[in-house]
Amino acid sequence: MTGIYIHIPFCARKCPYCDFFSASYRKETAERYVGAVIRNLAAYASDETVDTVYFGGGTPSLLSAEQIGAILTACDEAFHLAKNAEITMECNPTGRRRDYLRAIRSAGVNRLSIGTQSFSDAQLTMLGRTHTAQDGIRTVMDACDAGFQNISCDLMLACPGQTEALLTETVRTLGTLPITHVSAYLLQVEAGTPLSQDAALLGQLPTEDAAADLYLHTVQRLAEAGFAQYEVSSFAKEGFRSRHNLKYWQCDPYLGIGAGAHSCYGGKRFQVPKDIEAFCMSPVQPTSLIDENPCGREERLMLSLRTTDGVPAEELPPAGVNKIPLLEKAGYLKNEHGRVHLTPSGFAVSNAVIAALLD
Repeated sequence: MTGIYIHIPFCARKCPYCDFFSASYRKETAERYVGAVIRNLAAYASDETVDTVYFGGGTPSLLSAEQIGAILTACDEAFHLAKNAEITMECNPTGRRRDYLRAIRSAGVNRLSIGTQSFSDAQLTMLGRTHTAQDGIRTVMDACDAGFQNISCDLMLACPGQTEALLTETVRTLGTLPITHVSAYLLQVEAGTPLSQDAALLGQLPTEDAAADLYLHTVQRLAEAGFAQYEVSSFAKEGFRSRHNLKYWQCDPYLGIGAGAHSCYGGKRFQVPKDIEAFCMSPVQPTSLIDENPCGREERLMLSLRTTDGVPAEELPPAGVNKIPLLEKAGYLKNEHGRVHLTPSGFAVSNAVIAALLD
């Protein structure tokens, strides 16, 4: 079945480490943008069944509950929205909380991805976040009170000045909250971001080896808290893997709507230009072709190796198969019942391991 990604490119304030496409929120622009999203969903209308919808950004929670509801109604009218569809919305732990969360729950959102990032106020300040650790906790509890039973929290790793002790405390806090999923990402310093130009913070970044150690420490602590790893950066309690995110790793079709959105749909991979005005003005969103024949054999293997499900050993090229014993002895992968999957140590250096297997 197909997934739909809705990109909401508005932020109240851009984080200094972020290079995602976004712009300052303006009410009139957002209203025009929502109208364009609805118009484009209708343009792609088909008899397909959609079983996941993901509102990403930016900050989708800057939209009103009525606007979110209107987009979901348009999804259902353009496609067949499955009754058990996973409908995720990203939100920040600031601004409107309980009443707003109840309203978007009533509008159809049934999964939240909350940008907590850390439960250390010092780390949050260093990351340029506008919320506190207590704001993050309160937002999770308010979401639970609003009826959400599927809640994910973001966790940023390898931040300036981050230690195992700070991470342990953050994961301990996550383990006490009524959440089902954690997305743990290594901080990437992207060229052109304010972080990339802050010499003081750059000097506090952990080394590559130290970052790998922080990652492995987090994997272990999350496992102890009941979150099993199922992808390089994703951890879930039993039955709560992100169905939408798995589409990316399983080469399932997904349609991206909105300025900057990517798609793998209709047998092609394409992107909408990062231009809000062009998206709002065009009768149908403009797109540029990325790949006319996506999800070939090598790409499928590469994406599958990012998950703990791995791949059948027999599907790897002969040179890769020959390397399995050495990589297994080094602790980077396991070959169990003819299926190869990376270990946490392998995920920490996944690009090198996958490249070796797909030689």
